[in-house]
Amino acid sequence: MTTVHPFSDGPARVAAFSEQSKVAVVTGASSGIGLEVTKRLIAKGYRVVANSRKISSATTLHSKDELKLVDGDIGLQKTAQQVVDTALRHFGRIDLLVNNAGVFIPRPFTEYTSEDVENAIRTNLSGFFYLSQLAVKQMRLQKSGHVINISTSFAGQPVGILPAALANLTKGGLESVTRSLAIEFANEGIRFNTIAPGVVDTPMHPAETHDFLKQLSPLKRLADVAEVADLLLYLESAPFLNGEVVHLDGGAHAGKW
Repeated sequence: MTTVHPFSDGPARVAAFSEQSKVAVVTGASSGIGLEVTKRLIAKGYRVVANSRKISSATTLHSKDELKLVDGDIGLQKTAQQVVDTALRHFGRIDLLVNNAGVFIPRPFTEYTSEDVENAIRTNLSGFFYLSQLAVKQMRLQKSGHVINISTSFAGQPVGILPAALANLTKGGLESVTRSLAIEFANEGIRFNTIAPGVVDTPMHPAETHDFLKQLSPLKRLADVAEVADLLLYLESAPFLNGEVVHLDGGAHAGKW
């Protein structure tokens, strides 16, 4: 059985779509968690549309039959539209959306600048909102889909030595809306879940900061990007999991240690 999306036309018409092969969209995909997730999804047989501001020039991923790259700021509605259009034009549907793009700005509350606030809102909130809204519209037509957000364990368990109120304000909102949307769309076969990792070993954190960052988990280490990808693939494979915020932080969310 094949599916052709109505947006496709003529010779550019989307190739016959095997319903055994799911289609995923991943943001913030040029490095770190997003890069690992993209690679793992492709290895699992997914076709993927990957986005970051300059993903084409990052050279960590290369466009091919099962992978399409879209450059642009995901906090802008036009970029979100381009990402969704690319998925539908080439692959005909969207089964999984991974809202991974995000910024974490640790700073004392009274020292945040207006640029910090605008940056956090644009990436963490607008970057979720516009793309999720468009993807869910397509998922409703399919009567199925899954949205996974990447938050931070600090949204639910602040740490005094690392003040990050903007993360609580924006990522905390993602965790709340995950539960709200899980209820709103449960009858339409669309799930919403969130992964809340502690500090993950990515290029965002220079090696010289690792000793300090390891103290933010009871297990005294950073999470590995592969562990985040493992959890994401589990959530994707567990169809009765819905509305969950799953912590991957070595127990930091459980309380003081």
